[in-house]
Amino acid sequence: MYYNRKQPGSGNEMIFGIRAVMEAVAAGKDVDKIWIRKNLESNLARELFEQLKGTNIPVQRVPQEKLNHITTKNHQGVIAFVSPVTYQRLEQLVPLWYEAGKQPLVVALDSVTDVRNFGAIARTCACAGVDAIVLPMNNSVTVNADAVKTSAGALHTLPVCRENSLRDALRYLKDSGFHLVAATEKASQMYTAADYSGPTVIVMGAEDTGIAPEHLRICDELVQIPILGNIASLNVSVAAGIMIYEAVRQRQ
Repeated sequence: MYYNRKQPGSGNEMIFGIRAVMEAVAAGKDVDKIWIRKNLESNLARELFEQLKGTNIPVQRVPQEKLNHITTKNHQGVIAFVSPVTYQRLEQLVPLWYEAGKQPLVVALDSVTDVRNFGAIARTCACAGVDAIVLPMNNSVTVNADAVKTSAGALHTLPVCRENSLRDALRYLKDSGFHLVAATEKASQMYTAADYSGPTVIVMGAEDTGIAPEHLRICDELVQIPILGNIASLNVSVAAGIMIYEAVRQRQ
């Protein structure tokens, strides 16, 4: 079975049915995530699981009710959500940036799951000339039509890299000559004291959990944005904008 419709409230294209999803993956569609019914077992389902090995497509086991809430059609226990953007890979972009003589600026987001915050960050990145946004495959935002709308269309032009492991992506960037600057309340240094002039990665975390300790350990500098009032923290999209435009200021 194959149905090409929109997810209610998001505008995302969806594909229903095991065979249709397998065909979409084989054709190289940018699948944002796949929902599979809990306890789904069949020869065709096993073929799908085998096909998904080695891909960077998040798979979630969900109750039948959740699938039925999305559609009343015969989904066969499988729904794929197609991303409105084409994901890029860091290993392909980094050499191109250096060959072009750039001092690339990258924003990496750790566990940021709010779509509108992500869209706002993407819009700021596009305005500031950021070269790419890096997301982990799991525990991360879904790049859907709402994100594209909030970004004012920036996500149609700004490269988004969805990597299997944010830790490995940060290590790769560091080994490639990037300076990693993390925004965290654990820092004692002000954000204006960091060096953003060369190839730089600005690492931002979710407002509730922040940046994971294992990711902080990889970073070269930890910085904080001063909070002078009674509210504990800034919105992550606002904090990202402050960091990004400090990099712009230094580079000018």
